[in-house]
Amino acid sequence: MKRFFAGTALSLLLAMPVAAQDSVDAGTVLASVGGTDITLGHVIAMLTVLPPEYQGLPDNVLLDGLLEQLVQQEVLAAVAENDIGLVERLGLENERRAFLAATLIDRIGTAAISEAELQAEYDAQFGAVGPVTEYNASHILLETEADAQAVIADLTEGADFAELARERSTGPSGPNGGNLGWFTAGMMVPTFEQAVFALGVGEVSAPVETQFGWHVIVLNETRDQAPPSLDEVRAELEDGLRRARVTARMEELTAAADIVRPEIQIDPAVIRDLDLLAE
Repeated sequence: MKRFFAGTALSLLLAMPVAAQDSVDAGTVLASVGGTDITLGHVIAMLTVLPPEYQGLPDNVLLDGLLEQLVQQEVLAAVAENDIGLVERLGLENERRAFLAATLIDRIGTAAISEAELQAEYDAQFGAVGPVTEYNASHILLETEADAQAVIADLTEGADFAELARERSTGPSGPNGGNLGWFTAGMMVPTFEQAVFALGVGEVSAPVETQFGWHVIVLNETRDQAPPSLDEVRAELEDGLRRARVTARMEELTAAADIVRPEIQIDPAVIRDLDLLAE
């Protein structure tokens, strides 16, 4: 479509406007090429797939331009159809198949989803989910256990945790005072989060070893995070339901289809043999 508007601007300017009629419908003939009618319906169908940047053009420009394109396409197609090769014929069959399949998938996927369906899906995913505990912790990452013990000793003597993190931590959170922000179970490596879960608010851990080094951890705060509301996850649930609809319909239609797969062994490499399409 972009090639048309970029390469036929002159055609748009020279195209003659279609005479207005009192009553039209999708079958109203706007042009005839070699006996093949091009209707208002053809133009409207082409408009529906026009890129958004062209949708705002004046109606007279769109009508003239799209009709001119359809006329030119029909002229070219009539000639090409008489001299189409095997590659083009097979490609045309693939294009038709893909277009029809995509049309059905779009129809299934965009069908309205009722509030009852959404509520049922929400209940299935979140109905039994209680509040989730979130943890806010800071840590100081060190290279050795001895270094970690030395930091703990300084903290016991009253040193400020954030200052020590900025001075001694080798981790990326050091400049931020070691603060890791809020997280829930499963977001940290198991050894680290197990140590966090065992702490009380304000309590400092013993040295904790992970694959990153030795950590000294302080639990800053905890809070309970309630499950999201239906409105908060509405778009996500709708997307999931639409995908499930398409998958279910695809499986249903495939199971009902008369599909025959001959027992033939071929070398997969033959799909690259373009000579097979030579005529």
